[in-house]
Amino acid sequence: MSSADPLHDLGVRTGPDGGTIRVWSAHATSVELVVFDPDDLDWATSRTRLERDADGVWTATSPDLVPGARYGLRVDGPAGIEHAFNPVHTLLDPWARGLHQAADGSWRGVALDSLDSEGFDWGGVAKPRVALDHTVVYEAHVRGFSRLNDRIPEALRGTYAGLAHDASLEYLTDLGVTTVELLPVQAFVPEERLVRQGQVNYWGYNTLGFFAPHTPYASAAAQAGGPAAVRREFAGMVKRLHEAGLEVVLDVVYNHTAEEGRQGPTYSFRGLDNASYYRHDVHGRYVDTTGCGNTLDFGHEAPVRLVLDSMRYWAEELQVDGFRLDLAATLGRDELGAYSPDHPLLRAMLADPVIGAGKLIAEPWDVGPFGWQTGNFAPGFTEWNDRYRDRMRDFWLGDLRRERHGEAGSGIGRFATRLAGSANTFAHERGPLASLNFITAHDGFTLADLTAYDVKHNLGNGEHNRDGADHNNSYNHGVEGPTDDPGIAAARRRSIRNLLGTLLLSAGVPMLTAGDEYGRSQRGNNNAYCHDSELTWLAWDPAERDGPLEATARHLLALRRENPALRPVRYGRFGESVPSASQMDWYNADGETMTIDHWNDPSQRTLQFVAASTPEFEAYNRILLVVHASETESAVLLPEHPGVDDYELLWDSAREQPDGDLGTRFAPGERMPVAPQSMRLFRAHGEPSPAPVAAAADERPTGNDHEAQG
Repeated sequence: MSSADPLHDLGVRTGPDGGTIRVWSAHATSVELVVFDPDDLDWATSRTRLERDADGVWTATSPDLVPGARYGLRVDGPAGIEHAFNPVHTLLDPWARGLHQAADGSWRGVALDSLDSEGFDWGGVAKPRVALDHTVVYEAHVRGFSRLNDRIPEALRGTYAGLAHDASLEYLTDLGVTTVELLPVQAFVPEERLVRQGQVNYWGYNTLGFFAPHTPYASAAAQAGGPAAVRREFAGMVKRLHEAGLEVVLDVVYNHTAEEGRQGPTYSFRGLDNASYYRHDVHGRYVDTTGCGNTLDFGHEAPVRLVLDSMRYWAEELQVDGFRLDLAATLGRDELGAYSPDHPLLRAMLADPVIGAGKLIAEPWDVGPFGWQTGNFAPGFTEWNDRYRDRMRDFWLGDLRRERHGEAGSGIGRFATRLAGSANTFAHERGPLASLNFITAHDGFTLADLTAYDVKHNLGNGEHNRDGADHNNSYNHGVEGPTDDPGIAAARRRSIRNLLGTLLLSAGVPMLTAGDEYGRSQRGNNNAYCHDSELTWLAWDPAERDGPLEATARHLLALRRENPALRPVRYGRFGESVPSASQMDWYNADGETMTIDHWNDPSQRTLQFVAASTPEFEAYNRILLVVHASETESAVLLPEHPGVDDYELLWDSAREQPDGDLGTRFAPGERMPVAPQSMRLFRAHGEPSPAPVAAAADERPTGNDHEAQG
């Protein structure tokens, strides 16, 4: 960061003669650096007053601020409804790169030099830089992923080193994902309510330190070696994943801090400058757009600098490949609390040569006014597409329930809009890769539970089943929870395959939640944030995994890789040839081009979709996807598409696993039976049709008038 920036180099920088600390507080009247005895964190060995400059930056140099030094801040300032100064508190430096907890529960910063100066060798391993159209995100929890894997030494299970173990890397690469998105790994603490209840914060959305890896995820040996050893183990994990060709994306929580509401614990920001770091109303009360008690105020420069410095540190020093921004609408709220896609923080992320070169994935909402902003982030961001999630669940599960009750479903049109990249949600210049498609995430039912539970079962959370979403678009297929009925069990497995297939064959960037590939269940808990147990850990015993489903997931991921027509980079325009778009043609069950009446008819539950990649892709390629979402068997007339000689069967969701008649070829115009509630994917063979034109968006109803949440 240039020294022309008044907030440059905040935190500690060490040197041969000690170190310099720079912290920002606009309202403090005094700031004192306290360095503690490393063997007794209650015993101060030196105190140094910091001096304030005209920009509110307080600076001091101390010979005791050497690498490994434990330090804190004592800050005083005015009284008033917006302030919370108390010089008795020892505060954590917000920019601290290492953390250590004292016996009384308070925290100390740990001064760390750069990773390279500690002798860490990246060995020339570069970031994989997976293109977005090839990206498949795998959302995982560091501890939960390997905790039960007996192929990993017990001392490494559930740790950064466990995720970096050969057994983990082999599994992930064999599965076929490209990008591991880790639930929060920046240092966090449990909320005080959970501590009182004897529970834990398993997910980690309660950040204490934005520059330090979470210590409990390190191996016991690394923990014993202190914060520097923990950081080295984290960096070693990133290096090993990169060697395997896998990216590492961090789920980061910059919208709020672990200090909770005004009566919550004071760790850092509240005591340093409560009025400037947090948003308040005119009465001095916290404005909470996060649902977590406080909201960082990105109308001030210092919180903006905190986020950018943190992201750059993780992306440059620790070599992570990108970020998933929790409640990202909050990051785009200005000094008046209004969201703007042109907020300086969001613009700076894209403009930064390190941060902007990686993946930026926004959770495009928060709980504040006008907090739902899906589709309203700038080009360069990929967004969690909740409209995709809700539509696909409703199509395969909600409509099935309605059909069994003699009610009309939602028809095929809005399903097709989502399948083709959600052109009614994202601007044309952003294209389908602006959409991160997901059916499930850490928050909510697992894929298996979506098909087995109509209602949440969260009593184990200690909140009398009040927590967690009530509207899940799930369907238990007639029985709540586990069943011995083979018919219901088979129907559930078929629905899982349809949802999984839809996710991995849609235009956009797919995200698979860890465990969904083998049918993981949380026994109906759709908010398992406080369970660090086998309820949330991945099972590795083959007897506890659905082997055929796992084979299906690997097969579908391979098909996505091998068929560029499934991965368009841009939306097509009717009548034009658009580079890196797919030409898309839509047919009904009789092989006829879909009309507006077909699109809007709720009884239409069968669709044939031909996608052809344009020559700018790595290879010309055409696929045919047949979707039949009715409980009665049907027969479709395969479309006579220009240049197609035959269709080769690649996958059939009616089958428990990818085997049998795969490879069978069918002729255009041939009548083909289709099983109830199933999908079939084909590769089209023949000469390319002349001058293909892409028509991905404009030949389908967008649903803008009637699909506000669909």
